[in-house]
Amino acid sequence: MIGLLQRVSGASVVVDGVTIGAIDAGLMVLVCAERNDTEKEADALLAKLLSYRVFADDAGKMNRSVTDIGGGLLLVPQFTLAADTQSGTRPSFTPAAAPADGLRLFSYFVEQARLKHAKVETGQFGADMKVSLTNDGPVTFWLQTTAK
Repeated sequence: MIGLLQRVSGASVVVDGVTIGAIDAGLMVLVCAERNDTEKEADALLAKLLSYRVFADDAGKMNRSVTDIGGGLLLVPQFTLAADTQSGTRPSFTPAAAPADGLRLFSYFVEQARLKHAKVETGQFGADMKVSLTNDGPVTFWLQTTAK
């Protein structure tokens, strides 16, 4: 699974003119399931992103996680993160999980996140979403767990 983590001072997702998810300070994470991913990869990605130290401590060092600061999590499904861009001028999405598997794993990921973190908001799988964010830093990290 892939997570593109962005430290934000605020972020939101709008579908059909309605805000369906919004957070203040925290992490906006684009989430993508790849072929052969399972709940094991979802669990590993979630554990890593909840403990990933991207927020400043009192000395200004990135030593605090979203859990440490009690920040929000905005989880947004985005299958295009799995695009193969190695050849041509049109991406191939062969590496992405099939839609049914992607939905199942994203739903599982969200469910597990809500069990482990107080403030979790989401985008909508398969919807045309308008995502807005203010990247704080900017700070952006690519996290990936790979099916074995």
